[in-house]
Parts: sequence; C-alpha cells; structure tokens
Amino acid sequence: MKTFSKTDIGMVREVNQDYVYVSDLPVGNLPNLFIVADGMGGHKAGEYASRYTTERVVASIARSQEVEPISILREAVEKANELLNAESREDESKKGMGTTLVISTIIGNNLIVANVGDSRLYVVNERITQITRDHSLVNEMVRLGEIAPQDARLHPDKNIITRALGTKEEIEIDFFEYRLKKGDMILMCTDGLSNMVEEEEILHIIKSSRDVVEAVEQLIERAKDNGGN
Repeated sequence: MKTFSKTDIGMVREVNQDYVYVSDLPVGNLPNLFIVADGMGGHKAGEYASRYTTERVVASIARSQEVEPISILREAVEKANELLNAESREDESKKGMGTTLVISTIIGNNLIVANVGDSRLYVVNERITQITRDHSLVNEMVRLGEIAPQDARLHPDKNIITRALGTKEEIEIDFFEYRLKKGDMILMCTDGLSNMVEEEEILHIIKSSRDVVEAVEQLIERAKDNGGN
C-alpha cells in the first residue's frame, strides 16, 4: 500500500481549517488509520476544531480495548464529539465551532469507513465511486428530488452541513464497509477538492498520474486553478 497526503490553504482563505492524519502502521488495535477533517467556526476556531478532534480520535483509538473496528471508531468519534462540544460551550471564542470527519482503516481487503459531515471517501478504479454520504442540506435536496445531482456542486447552499462534530451532544455517525480489489485506489478529501473539481476530472487526473504523489499534487493544483475556495 502506498499513501500520500497533503493539505493546502487554497486561494481565498486566511486560515487552513483542514487537518489530515495518516498512519500506515498500527494505531491501537487497528492496522492503519487515515483521517480527514474540515473545521468550521469563527476566527481560528475551525482550525482548532479539526486538529483537536483528529488528535482526540487518534488518542482514543490508540488506547481502546475494543477489538471490533466499527466499535473502536464509534467509541473514538463519540468521545471526541463530547470533548469538542464541552470546549465549545466553555470557551466563548470557540462557541459554535465544529468539524467534519471521515476516517478509514484497511483490514486485509476490507475498507472500513466512518463519516460525519460532507468530507468524502472515494474508491477509484475504472470509475470513481463515492463511498461516504454527504450530510449536507444540498444532498438532502437531491435525495428528496428537489434539485438534480448535477446541480448540487454549484448550489449556493452547498456549504451548509447537517451533521458535524462539536455542534450537538449526541452525534450520528455513518459507517461503510467496502471489499477492495487489486489496483483499487482510495481518495479522501474535504469539499476544498470536491466543490472545486468535478468527479470525472478527479478520475482522469488520478488515472493519468504516475503515482499517488503526482495525483495529489495535480488534484490540488486543479482545485486552485478553479478558484481554490
């Protein structure tokens, strides 16, 4: 397995609110661990929320006594939400902060994923398949037939998410399992990529890149060329 990760502030923001964690080595009872988080909130609160949440999740997984992967992930995300929510209530400067979260681990040929919010995990082979489900207002509108899927990426309310860590005491987490095949590639990203580059273009860039490093660099450059919001 080859991995590469990178985060970029883009062309518009003053603060990078995205945070990434990658470990090819075991973390607690998981053989590997990959996390992408996209924070939200006032001045630097979103940046803090994504980093703090990721660090709490990793620490929880590292000491978890659970053995079943989904139980390990659920315990870690629920604890991180509890801590972030408490800090949001106690510190006025962090009031209303929150973060998306997408986590994955690969056990044998099984990909196990947890997500909250609209950061995504794709599996890429001959095509690109979104495994996670966006917890966003626009995705709900698509699901209810109010707008067409192709209109979702450019919708003015695309940044309104319906689930995030830190905003409520109880957190609802989606879990997914996917059987990987030889040659499958996994892409985890925030909406800094998915709002800026269409899926077919993402697929083309990944398939035409020499390796995962070039793919990531090219994806970021294309997102920035398209506005880098």
